[in-house]
Amino acid sequence: MKLLERNLRYKGHRVKVYEDVMETPDGEKVYYDFVENRNGSGVLLVDDDGKLLFVKQYRNCIDDMDIEIPAGCAETGDFDNIEAGTDKKSPKDFTREDFENPENPFYLCALREAEEETGLIPEKLEFISYIIAAVGLFSERTAVYIGRDLKKGKLNRDPDEFIDIIRLSLDEALEYVRDGRIVDSKTILAIMYLCKTM
Repeated sequence: MKLLERNLRYKGHRVKVYEDVMETPDGEKVYYDFVENRNGSGVLLVDDDGKLLFVKQYRNCIDDMDIEIPAGCAETGDFDNIEAGTDKKSPKDFTREDFENPENPFYLCALREAEEETGLIPEKLEFISYIIAAVGLFSERTAVYIGRDLKKGKLNRDPDEFIDIIRLSLDEALEYVRDGRIVDSKTILAIMYLCKTM
C-alpha cells in the first residue's frame, strides 16, 4: 500500500481526523480514515502490600465510569527530535532499554501521570509493551509500565479530572476483567503481564 494523499477533515480538542488516499498493490485507489493523537503512557502501580492501584473516573466515550491504570498523553513537543542524531525517529524504533531510559518521553510521561493522578511516584518502572488502541484507525501509541517502590508525591489532577483510587489484589483485578468491570485495553495488558510475573 502506498500513501498518495493525507487530507485534514476535522480538528478537535485533542485529535485530528484525516482522510488518507491509498494506492493498493494492483493500482486501485482506496480511502481510509486516520486519527492522529499524541502518544502517551500508562502505569500499573503496585504497593508494598502487593495491592494494585487503579483510577476510577467517568469517560464520555462509554458514558460510564471506567477503572483503569493512571495514564495520559505526553506533553506537546515531548516527542520532537526524540533521538536527535540517530535513526530513532518514532516510538516503533525504540528498544526496551530506550523505553526504560529515565530521559525517554514515555518514561517521563508514566511518572508524571502516576504522580498527578494518585499522588504517588514509582521509583522503579518496568516497561511491558506499547499498545495502539485501534490499529486500523489511530496513530497514538501508549507505553505500558509496571511501577513499584512507591513514594509520596504531589497530587495534581487536571481541573476536569474527578478520580477515585481503587486498590485491588491481583485476583480481584482479574475478577474485574472477567466480569467486565475493567475493559480498558492497556489496563488489561498490565494485569495479564503481572499474572506472569507474580
